[in-house]
Amino acid sequence: MTAPERLNGAEALIKSLEMEGVEVVFGYPGGAILPVYDPLLDGKLRHVLVRHEQGAGHMAEGYAHATGRPGVCIVTSGPAATNIVTPLADAMLDSVPMVCITGQVSLGAIGTDAFQECDTTGITRSITKHNYLVTRAQDIPGVVREAFHIATTGRPGPVLIDIPKDLVDANNPDSYFDFDWPEVPELPGYRPVLTPRDDVVTEAVDLMLAARRPVLYVGGGVLKARGANVVLELAEMLGIPVVTTLMARGAFPDDHELCLGMPGMHGQFTAITAIQECDLLVAMGSRFDDRVTGKVATFAPDAKVIHVDIDPAEHGKVRLPQVAVAGDCRIVMELMVEEIKQRGPEAQADIAPWRQKVSGWQEKYPLTYKQSAPGEGLKPQYVVERLRDLSPADTIVCSGVGQHQMFASQYWKFNYPYTWINSGGLGTMGFAVPAAVGAKVGMPDRTVWAIDGDGCFQMTAQELITASIERIPIKVAIMNNGNLGMVRQWQQLFYDERYSEVELGQDLPNYVQWAQSMGCVAFRVEETSEVDEIIERANAINDRPVVVEFRLVEEENVYPMVSAGASNSDVIVDPSQQAALEAERAAKATDQSSDGFPTSIADTHQNASS
Repeated sequence: MTAPERLNGAEALIKSLEMEGVEVVFGYPGGAILPVYDPLLDGKLRHVLVRHEQGAGHMAEGYAHATGRPGVCIVTSGPAATNIVTPLADAMLDSVPMVCITGQVSLGAIGTDAFQECDTTGITRSITKHNYLVTRAQDIPGVVREAFHIATTGRPGPVLIDIPKDLVDANNPDSYFDFDWPEVPELPGYRPVLTPRDDVVTEAVDLMLAARRPVLYVGGGVLKARGANVVLELAEMLGIPVVTTLMARGAFPDDHELCLGMPGMHGQFTAITAIQECDLLVAMGSRFDDRVTGKVATFAPDAKVIHVDIDPAEHGKVRLPQVAVAGDCRIVMELMVEEIKQRGPEAQADIAPWRQKVSGWQEKYPLTYKQSAPGEGLKPQYVVERLRDLSPADTIVCSGVGQHQMFASQYWKFNYPYTWINSGGLGTMGFAVPAAVGAKVGMPDRTVWAIDGDGCFQMTAQELITASIERIPIKVAIMNNGNLGMVRQWQQLFYDERYSEVELGQDLPNYVQWAQSMGCVAFRVEETSEVDEIIERANAINDRPVVVEFRLVEEENVYPMVSAGASNSDVIVDPSQQAALEAERAAKATDQSSDGFPTSIADTHQNASS
């Protein structure tokens, strides 16, 4: 029998990460975590040295989004731990598997306001799936094993491990112990439900087969469950129109005839309207976010709801479902497919008139914009279209938060899963650049574009230094309109064009010179005639990061739009379409369409009452 290996806490931590299959960590050293950085020199892990701890967290998120494996970041105590709070909150809201290791002052100094001490576990308790303060060196392997298990099972999320410095100090005899790698951890209070009850699946299938105006509402949980192939099979089997939330872009192919695009505040008109007028909403791994529902009281008012989610806490949180299915989305959909096959196609109600109705909306109200004239600046929609068409089909797109995020989601065609990475729930400006670095580390053979706004870029641009030094050749498109674009849009529409502290200016900083100073190849594009050539040149460079500054028109709003707190039935479309839509609404207020479908919320309630 082999004698157990005697290690100190730092060595045990690195070995534990290796035992979990970790290949790369993103981090930044400092006093309390410094002992852990010494055995890194002798281990197998790749360490990516970031320029700010927030960058380490977002890189870990980008890595996890792209690969499906947990991202790992390591930072020190105090301000480093507080700098990692934003990525932890971001990962929590978007269900991203991540393990964050923070240094802490020595056990005896905790509670004395020691140098760089903060209550890391207390601060992060509400923004992590679970967190640990390790108090014995010999507990490190077991804690790491549990942390990865919790982060990657059930509803994924971030887990934090806070380790006092003396437990990893090679000079401390008490930090040494016989290393023992535990089996699958026993966590009595943690029992994720993966397989649903048979009777609940049957009840859900009954509703799906009886529905005449069904919509499949696909959320990010389908991607977390690796269920893209199954959702495609389910949708095609029943011919159900599909909407994909901001977090689920790519879970269902955009070029598929059943795809209606993204719902919500800046979703496609057809996706929004189909949900409003459906009689059955099948929610798969989606949480009825306020950006999707608009005014909850008027959201899909006459629809029965099937809500499939691995987290039972989501059931009834916003909308009370007729059938709540607790389970892994992929497993649930596989069971649904099997039962539908057994019943045969004759068991399903005729939804051909509904499909025709939906197709009519698509024809009348597609996404549209007016191209700019020479010298007026570039339109962001056009830039996204050209980036899309000139880049590989499986390009990974990371976005910041704001107008450029919405334009990217609207105008890129996501036909592959795990090709869209963004900050959905928290809406974190500065997410794109570090997330793109993490995605490229995880998927080195794929083209990775970060589509960023000038405001977002200025928050985390320094991580391009990391990308240059580490030879991580991401590509960054800066959508420079000289403004905080979404803030400006709201001030224009809802604050009587009183623009307060929203103008950034297009000329300062000089983005080309800034990018070049960080080791990147950089271009500036000002005319539509230059767009294709520069994108093609950027795509051809694969040995270093590339930054392209696109000079946009300063005022371009995102449409469609549902005003905050308004009903989705009052969606505003592009100004070129709005008059026609209002005329149609006015006509339908007093008339019923010839196909017999209710055509507005008012009509629906009138029909129900009669």
